[in-house]
Amino acid sequence: MASAGGGAAGEGEWLKVAELRAVVQAQDPRAKEVDNLTLRRFLRARDHSVDKAAAMFIKFLKWRREAVPDGFVPEERVRRELAQDKAWMGGVDRAGRPILVGFLARHYSAERDMAEYKSFVVYFFDKICARIPRGQEKFLAIIDLKGWGYANCDVRAYIASIEIMQNYYPERLGKALMINVPYIFMKVWKTMIYPFIDTNTRDKFVFVEDKDQHETLRKEIDESQLPEFLGGKMPLVSLKDYVQQPESV
Repeated sequence: MASAGGGAAGEGEWLKVAELRAVVQAQDPRAKEVDNLTLRRFLRARDHSVDKAAAMFIKFLKWRREAVPDGFVPEERVRRELAQDKAWMGGVDRAGRPILVGFLARHYSAERDMAEYKSFVVYFFDKICARIPRGQEKFLAIIDLKGWGYANCDVRAYIASIEIMQNYYPERLGKALMINVPYIFMKVWKTMIYPFIDTNTRDKFVFVEDKDQHETLRKEIDESQLPEFLGGKMPLVSLKDYVQQPESV
C-alpha cells in the first residue's frame, strides 16, 4: 500500500501506523473513524515517533470537536473574510496537486478579527484538502505578495495560519511558492515568523526571485493549469464563489 502523494510506505511504516491506531483508539474511540493515510501523515509529521504522533493526533481530535463542531465551517462565520477575495482556487500542478492562491495584499491587520480569521483558515484548508484526489495527499500554494505593505503586515495572523496548518493539517502542504516578495516582508519572515515553523515545514516555503518566476512556475505547473494572472490559461475561482458540498476533513 502506497501513496503517490505522500511517498511510498514500507511495511515497517504501516506497522507503526497500526501501532499508532491502537494507541489513539485506546485514548479516544472516535479515532476509529480516521483512515490510515491520515494517521500516517501525523506519524510522518513527528518523524515516526508513535508517542509524539499519538499526542499530536489526540490534540487534533479535541481541537476539531471544539473548532468545527458541525464538521465544517459555515460560510456565515467567515463572511467578512471571504468578501476580501484573498483566497482563490486554481487548477492542479504537474504532480496532480490542487492549487490554492493567496493574495496577501488584500489582508489588512486593522480589519481582522482573530476568531473569524482562524475559522477562515480552517475553512480554506478544508476546501483545498477536499479537492486532493485519491493517490495524492498534498496541495500546492501560490502566495502572491504584490502590493504588500505595512498595512497588510499581520504577524499574529501569519503565525496562527502556520500553526493551524502544522498542528492540524500535517503533511498536507506540498509546496508554497512565494512570489513578488518585497524586501520588508523577507525581514518580517526571517525574524518574526520563521522561528515558529517546524523543521519539516520550513523547506516547503520557496521564495521565488522575480527573474526566476516564469521558469519556476512553469516547472511546477503546466501552462494550461497556470493561473491567467501569471501568464497561464487557467481562470481562478474566488473561494467565496467556489461551490462544493461541505464535508469533514
